Formats: sequence, structure tokens, C-alpha cells
Amino acid sequence: ARVQVIHNSADAAAAEVDVYINGTKALDNFAFRTATPFIDLPAGVNVNVGIAPASSTSFADTLVSYNYTLASGEKYIIVANGIVSGSGYSPATPFNLYVYPLAREAATDTTKTDVLVFHGSTDAPTVDVVEIGAGAGTIVDDLSYSEFAGYLELPTADYVLAVRDETGAVTVKTYNAPLATLTLEGAAITVVASGFLDSTQNSNGPSFGLWVATAQGLNLIPLPERTGTATRPVFNADNIKVYPNPATSGILNVELAERERIDMIGVFSTNGALVYRQAMGNSNIGQVRLPAGLDKGVYLLQVVTETGTGFQKFVIQ
Repeated sequence: ARVQVIHNSADAAAAEVDVYINGTKALDNFAFRTATPFIDLPAGVNVNVGIAPASSTSFADTLVSYNYTLASGEKYIIVANGIVSGSGYSPATPFNLYVYPLAREAATDTTKTDVLVFHGSTDAPTVDVVEIGAGAGTIVDDLSYSEFAGYLELPTADYVLAVRDETGAVTVKTYNAPLATLTLEGAAITVVASGFLDSTQNSNGPSFGLWVATAQGLNLIPLPERTGTATRPVFNADNIKVYPNPATSGILNVELAERERIDMIGVFSTNGALVYRQAMGNSNIGQVRLPAGLDKGVYLLQVVTETGTGFQKFVIQ
């Protein structure tokens, strides 16, 4: 059987954990908001999964363990979620491993992106997810904590997702989901609701967001939150020219194909964190002076105009 594990427990006491499989340490210092790639595990026999502190030296240090019998040839996603601490969190929803037994490593249609959604925010209400950029409407209805919404087989495009309460009347947060810009065509991904809506009631823990796990694992990718631009549509990345690309100095030039004023430019790092934001002038052409010390790699540029927002990838070399 093939298994991917996603660490989504926002409890500070579980920021890093060790994972034991059948008594042997399989994951050392497995960090919050990271995922394994899909790995092979034996099918048709009992598989014991134990969770221990990052300082563990043997299976005897495990805090909790779970037993599974996996079906041969099947694929699974396991999300580690919930609270292990005895105080400091409200609600203190107990830690558990949540299993989705019909996982995918790639989209069933190579021209689309298959999206599995998991509600993993312990203090968030039952929610709807409404796509408001391309007009797709409600794509996830009444999803409660610990639940998976089955795979959405979406055309690979850049979307805008409004997370609303179960009535559909109150918007909790709004996010860009640039599937096309992130070149996720043909991919199967898991989007997890992660962190706390009210950090003050949860030991000042990480804030609520939507984060993406790819089949390759490693760091989860945060979907950029839209602040003050919730109703602006997403425009195609082809409308954004970024040069030089790869960037070899601290200067990056940005130009829109349409002669529309650029209001703001944001830069998101390789692990999805916002590393730079700059207000722009009254032109469709702008120049960004990147912060010194940025690591080499792929970055995501966000361009906000009066009527829309768009994304383009660039490389720092």
C-alpha cells in the first residue's frame, strides 16, 4: 500500500515529532506543516504507527499509537491533527490520526488538478468553500473538523476561494488558489485548513490558513490570503511579464500586458511565506527592489490592480 502522512497538529508541544512504524523510527523530527511523499507500507498485516516527542530514543517513548491493516495496492493519506497539551488550547480537541483511504498521487485527468480538502482547524466552525473568481460557486459544502471532502476534479486555473460559515452568509477568510501558476496540472493535492482562527485562545499558536500538500511531500504551500481584494477576479499569468527571469540582482521589473495600474506587488518565498510587499504607482510597469539575502530558488510574484490580481513565477539565481 502507498501512504502519505501530513503533520497538521498546530499544538506547540507537537511542533516536531518522531514517527515509529512497527517499532522502528521512520520519521525523525517530523515538523508541523510538512508532509512525507507517498511511501510503501506492507499490506494485509497489522501496521502500528506510533507518535513520540522529537527527543525520543525508542518506541518506548511513544505518546500514542494506532493500528491499521492496509489493503494491497491501495493509497492512503493520513493527517496528524489535534491537541496533545493538557491546557492552553480552546477547544482542546484531542490529537488523532485521520485517514483517507482513496488517495491519489496524480490527477485522473492529466489536464486537471484533483483537490482533496481536509478541515483541520480545531477552533474553526463547519464551513463552506465558495469559488468566487471563476464563478464556480460552492465547491465544498458543510465541512466540519476532521472531515475530508472527496476529490474535486478541477480545470487547472487560478481560483479565488472564500471560506464561509455553514450558512454561506459569513466569509471567514478569502484565499487565492493559483493552481495554474503553480503548474499543478495533472497533480493531485491535499488542501488542509490549518492553525487557529483565534490564536489568543490557543497559546498564541499559528494563525488559520489553507495549506497545500503535494504528492512529493516536504513543506506545505500556503495559499495567499486576500486582504481587501476579496471580490477582485484572478487574471491569467500570461498577462504578467517579469524580467530578468531568472533574477541575478536585487532588481525585478514587472509589466502588465494590459495598460492597467499596478497597485501592489507581493513576493512569496519558496516555502510560501510573504517575504516582501510594495505599493506601486500609476503605471502598468513597476520595478521591485528585492530584499537582500533571499535564498536561491522559485518564488511567486503577486500583482494586484484595481480590477484583479494575478500571479507569476520567477527564479532567483
